[in-house]
Amino acid sequence: MPDLKHIQQLDLNLLKVFESLYQEQNMTRTAEQLHITPSAVSHGIKRLREALQDPLFERSQNRMLPTPTCQRMAPMIIENLSGLRQMLQQWGDFNPVTSQHHFRIGIHDALEPAMLPKIVKGLSESAPSVTLASVKVERNQLSRLLAAGQVDLVFDVSMPMKPPILHQPMLDDNFSILLSKHYAKELKLTQKSYFTQQHISVSHRPTGAAVEDLLLQGQGLSRKIAIRCQNYYAAKDMLKDVPMLLTLPTSLAYRLSDEDLMVVAMPFKMPNIETHLYWHQNTDLDNALRWFRELLSDILVEHVSN
Repeated sequence: MPDLKHIQQLDLNLLKVFESLYQEQNMTRTAEQLHITPSAVSHGIKRLREALQDPLFERSQNRMLPTPTCQRMAPMIIENLSGLRQMLQQWGDFNPVTSQHHFRIGIHDALEPAMLPKIVKGLSESAPSVTLASVKVERNQLSRLLAAGQVDLVFDVSMPMKPPILHQPMLDDNFSILLSKHYAKELKLTQKSYFTQQHISVSHRPTGAAVEDLLLQGQGLSRKIAIRCQNYYAAKDMLKDVPMLLTLPTSLAYRLSDEDLMVVAMPFKMPNIETHLYWHQNTDLDNALRWFRELLSDILVEHVSN
């Protein structure tokens, strides 16, 4: 049983270490998230173990796995910490003109070139002292990173989500094809020829279907992927030398087109790609983040109209 005196004297900062280690299950990542050393993490957990009279975590290879008691109690502790943060986030007003707040937004590589300059321009005009970091967020880590507060918002394609992750649609784009102008003269693009040609696919994942392939599969269709790469700019350069097609959102296609490449409409009907803004319900009432979400919404409405 925990010692009452130790509990009353408990340093509440230890609960932040506990929360992070429970979510990360790794000493090094916990230290990075909290901007402290791994030894400080180890020392903090040792103090908490002594106060609660429980091992809390047990090492298994490079992971720190919660004990059964920890597994049972941790969600309640984290829920209360989240509630406390939410109350504190409502403390005071947010004045964008004078604020020096630092926002962190997750943006997919494909969306960053088109969207980030507009976001930065909007911030510089409305909140000149605010700073911004655009970071890469793997989709399977989206919920965890938002819950841990490592990012404030994520801007990415539509995905099935439920509370505590909240989201709203922001953009609705169709698909087009990017190819070399020389190749376009030789190719009569039809639905049939689209599926007989070779394609370049862009994805960060080593395996698995890209977004456009998932949409095609939903129609019972599949294409021939000859090259898979991680970056649209690399794909763009390849298109100038190979007779292949690159299927991508229309807004990005026109951004990548140049004197050697042209944009062609899809030769058959294909579902649009929806882009959503995601955030954690703990930050839903935070004045700064509410303001930032509204700014992003205004920027994207202007982006669509242009």
